[in-house]
Amino acid sequence: MTVTQDLSFLSLISNASVLVQMVMALLLLVSVMSWTYIFRKFFTIRAAQRQTEEFERIFWSGGNLNALYEQSTAAHPHQHKGALPRIFEAGMREFNKARAAYAGKDMHDSSALLDGARRAMRAAYQREMDALESHLAFLASVGSVSPYVGLFGTVWGIMNAFRGLANVQQATLASVAPGIAEALIATAIGLFAAIPAVVAYNRYSHDIDRLAIRFDTFIEEFSNILQRQAR
Repeated sequence: MTVTQDLSFLSLISNASVLVQMVMALLLLVSVMSWTYIFRKFFTIRAAQRQTEEFERIFWSGGNLNALYEQSTAAHPHQHKGALPRIFEAGMREFNKARAAYAGKDMHDSSALLDGARRAMRAAYQREMDALESHLAFLASVGSVSPYVGLFGTVWGIMNAFRGLANVQQATLASVAPGIAEALIATAIGLFAAIPAVVAYNRYSHDIDRLAIRFDTFIEEFSNILQRQAR
């Protein structure tokens, strides 16, 4: 067997100790899961940004709110509407219910009509943010833990490599290099899993924070519109 064959990745992985192979398999599994969530979250956030922009453009075009509410509730399936339309629907639905309940009564304080709508929008906001932030904690954990898991496999592999030198009369670089190389693969796989997860977590957290600001701003502006209507 040549030196190139001994130091090929497949050969090094197959000749590694059982514990190091288990560490590598765990890191590869985590990496596959991480990339799955990265792509899923990418398309989810892109869709949320596009749907938010479309709804804001329609909302601020000056149309009738009741007509927009009826169009929003009847046009598309619930899951394809987007986060901001669902927040709007929650607030408008609760406002219409409160206005119907107080119909014919002397209303001196419009806050009674707005409290329910604001609470409904806040509850919908929390549900949407929870959906957008799902799996971000997993990416953060992968980014912070994977290098240490890989380092554990490397340390264990290097320990085995040096223990094997005890039975060798003369230690040379050629005798210790394969053991150290196969141990370092665990660290490389750990970094391969961690770096994309960290980059994706930071990027997606930033995008979700910007969406949260847009949702918050919409809730406050829409509440002012409902307050004027209540008066």
